[in-house]
Amino acid sequence: MIEVIGVRFKKAGKIYYFDPGEENISLNSYVIVETIRGIEFGKVVITNKKVDEEDVVLPLKKVIRVADEKDKLTVVENQEQAKKAFDICGEKIKEHQLDMNLVEVEYTFDRNKIIFYFTADGRVDFRELVKDLAAMFKTRIELRQIGVRDEAKMLGGIGPCGRMLCCSTFLGDFEPVSIKMAKDQNLSLNPAKISGLCGRLMCCLKYENDDYETAKRELPDIGEAINTPYGKGKVVGLNMLERLIQIEIPEKERVIEYTLDELIEEGILAQGPHNITR
Repeated sequence: MIEVIGVRFKKAGKIYYFDPGEENISLNSYVIVETIRGIEFGKVVITNKKVDEEDVVLPLKKVIRVADEKDKLTVVENQEQAKKAFDICGEKIKEHQLDMNLVEVEYTFDRNKIIFYFTADGRVDFRELVKDLAAMFKTRIELRQIGVRDEAKMLGGIGPCGRMLCCSTFLGDFEPVSIKMAKDQNLSLNPAKISGLCGRLMCCLKYENDDYETAKRELPDIGEAINTPYGKGKVVGLNMLERLIQIEIPEKERVIEYTLDELIEEGILAQGPHNITR
């Protein structure tokens, strides 16, 4: 086991582990750490805890120090400088007539590097742009092409549900989302209704997917024949989350609603993955 703290560098960014050393660092405090990008300023979101060595990438970098007020002022200054760099880079992109959309500019804490995030439909030859920017800012320049989901995460916004985007508020990582998830949840397959601001399938389709998959294994299929105390019937409706099954009984000209537990108690369905008693 090894003791670590979890640090986030952006509001909804990934969590990275660092070695706290001898310090007992409190939650929500700020620290200065060394990363592959250079010296960075981050927020502690996981306090000192023990994890298996297999769960982290060794060797862990040690926390340089707990951030003070001077460090926080440096971050604010960097953000102001990044805004100016954004405007300058935007002008240079127009000057070079490059087919790219600048999304965000970020300074590392020690100002040894400026990172320009952009989107583009294809590959962009930005070598001349980098030369211009390096000559102006006198520091290392990195242009990083990102996808539309990352762009939405950086810019934020309000989703179709009326709430702030999940990716920009709490999702640290993007998980794969497929059209099958929308089908399993009986959602409209209209792209306008199941796509987020980024134009990709909404991340929230993943949230209840495991529950729907479990329900699909437990419940009968629509149209499946089934015997009931009222006679032979056919499944005509399902409420996956509440485990409700609607069965049409043609002889009685009625539709009866059962819970999954009721069907199992009456011996109509077997326990576990559904096995219709015909």
